[in-house]
Amino acid sequence: MSDYSRTDAAPSIGPDHHDGLRYPGPDAPFYLATGNEIAVFETCHARGLPVMLKGPTGCGKTRFVEHMAWRLGRPLVTVACHDDLSASDLTGRYLIRGSDTVWLDGPLTRAARHGALCYLDEIIEARQDTVVVIHPLTDDRRVLPLDKTGEILDAAPGFQLVISYNPGYQHGLKDLKPSTRQRFVALEFAFPSPELEAEIVEHESGIERDRAIALVTLTNRLRQLGDRGLAEVPSTRLIVAAARLVAGNIPVRAACHAALLGPLTDDPELLAAMHDLVTSTMP
Repeated sequence: MSDYSRTDAAPSIGPDHHDGLRYPGPDAPFYLATGNEIAVFETCHARGLPVMLKGPTGCGKTRFVEHMAWRLGRPLVTVACHDDLSASDLTGRYLIRGSDTVWLDGPLTRAARHGALCYLDEIIEARQDTVVVIHPLTDDRRVLPLDKTGEILDAAPGFQLVISYNPGYQHGLKDLKPSTRQRFVALEFAFPSPELEAEIVEHESGIERDRAIALVTLTNRLRQLGDRGLAEVPSTRLIVAAARLVAGNIPVRAACHAALLGPLTDDPELLAAMHDLVTSTMP
């Protein structure tokens, strides 16, 4: 484990959401490093380099960004990307208020104007014609042209662009163009080792260590069903959800069925196989 490996405080992003920005609170969002990702991210921030986070759903990418915003003391803007996301949704648009027409910055523009971290979550889901709007911010220019206002916005000091996606979802048109990918420093994420994952589950849910270990052991067995048609294996996020149910006095097998198995599939054969694993693994 690296020197940057942990903070022991509970998650907290401060209550100040002025102008759509989330400012870090006094406590660090809990994050356990698995390698040198913190040092690499800090260097990228200091050098003005954008970062791409690659990894499965629920493995800690968003928590990592929140943790880094706290470490760097920068406000954070998060955008959940989707098929209908337009360039105007990112940059801004004119709105009619009473008898006036006013310009409203979008989240990308706010982040660039205020020197915030801008996190585009699951960028792969956005349309290609939307993604290209970020290109001028990802090279030495660090500018955002606002065609509707004629402004060429220079990114304020501290601005950093961060994108994430799940490589397992890439297919056909759901991929980033090389012209976009090669603008970013890539950080690879995976599920933590069983020891670290148990520590995360214990901290996030408050359950006993032995129960956290048992849930992680079960989940790693469930992940082996990925080659039997399971579209997506259970994430650390799902283990934490199950553990929180257990902490709330839900019986452990019922918690596993509700939080670990139910969200993964409706296939009766896969569910039967997973139910057998729960029965054989959990006391």
